[in-house]
Amino acid sequence: MKKYISIFYIALRLFLGGFMIYGGINKFKKPIPKPIEVVSKAQKFTSPEKENTLQKILYISGAKQTGYFWQVLGICELLFGFLLIIQGTGFIGALFLLPITLHIFLFHLFLEPDELVELLQTGVFLTVNILLVLKEKEKWKHLLWIQPI
Repeated sequence: MKKYISIFYIALRLFLGGFMIYGGINKFKKPIPKPIEVVSKAQKFTSPEKENTLQKILYISGAKQTGYFWQVLGICELLFGFLLIIQGTGFIGALFLLPITLHIFLFHLFLEPDELVELLQTGVFLTVNILLVLKEKEKWKHLLWIQPI
């Protein structure tokens, strides 16, 4: 039974690592839009019923317009995804990915609450990431409570 659990966690690491690598690569596929392009695109969604779409456009475009954040996020997804896939560095990859998967989930929760499939998918990513970190709790639990001398 222990063998099957080990295989299950390896599959989870490959699943999450693969998706993070895929997401990291996609951050570099399209060129960053010019600010005027962002403004013209955003003006198409100024009506109240399209407010959610406008928020998503402005949020993602703002991250891209910084000139560094979108690229750093892509590099982190790639690096941490690779760390997760490699056997010896899986725990570090899972630990470093936790804030990123939390951010992705919260983005979908607050800016796309009506997209249930994407919310479920990102919830699965976050859950898998939490499971991978909790699996290794013996490595970090001593950091949470330091015994008095």
